[in-house]
Amino acid sequence: MLGSFSAAARKLGKSQSTISGAIANLEADLGVILFDRSSRKPALTEHGRLLLGRVQDILAATDRLDRAALQLVDGLESRLTLALSDTYHSIHYEQIMQAFEQRYQDLAFECVIAEGPDLLAMIQSGRAHIGLVQGQADYPPDIGSAALSERSEIALYVATTHALAREPAVNAELLAEHRQIRLATSAMLPAKPTAGRSWSAPSYLMMLEMTTMGFGWAALPKWLVQQFAGDKLRQLAMRGWPRQVQIDAVWSRQRTLGPAGGWLLETMLAME
Repeated sequence: MLGSFSAAARKLGKSQSTISGAIANLEADLGVILFDRSSRKPALTEHGRLLLGRVQDILAATDRLDRAALQLVDGLESRLTLALSDTYHSIHYEQIMQAFEQRYQDLAFECVIAEGPDLLAMIQSGRAHIGLVQGQADYPPDIGSAALSERSEIALYVATTHALAREPAVNAELLAEHRQIRLATSAMLPAKPTAGRSWSAPSYLMMLEMTTMGFGWAALPKWLVQQFAGDKLRQLAMRGWPRQVQIDAVWSRQRTLGPAGGWLLETMLAME
């Protein structure tokens, strides 16, 4: 949600009056009020929230129809780029990619690592065609999304040599006494450096390296730790951790996926 009609107008390259008029006409056609305009920032009414869910279902169905139709014609894309978050880890990934390689042997395939806003920016710019990212509450209107059936898990870790490694359990106050290693991609960096005892890195893998060196504690994907630093890090016991993380597949609504991209996306979403 962009928060205002004017923000939506800027995003779509339209005038505010055009957006306001279109919404008013839609409300008249549907016979319901979609937005509460009593405050500076319009908010969805109960009817608006209900219908938004229906609209999202229609958009998802339209995306599936577009992909299915494109599968019926020739014109295989020359390149496909998949952007992955380090939070994604699936027992089916190797199986999916082996099937993909057999099906599209002549396709140039690229896999890149990105997180959060950086990954979404790659999708929006066309740099990547499909992304697998830690689930978000909402996405920009030009981004399509669907949840994968598998979930990831993130836990708190420190080096085995770190002072916190000797604690049987920790809490927020105790963690605040020690440096945090946090994720901060280029799109997430604030205008001014963040105050406080924290270091940042643009990827979970770099965060893992900094944590194994004993520079602080970090929230890291469990699979990443188990695969690359299982004997160097200790998982911290804290209420509410580890946490389950939803993984979403994302794509651009502005660019229809080709046959290979459509097949890969549908196959990932179909895996149980």
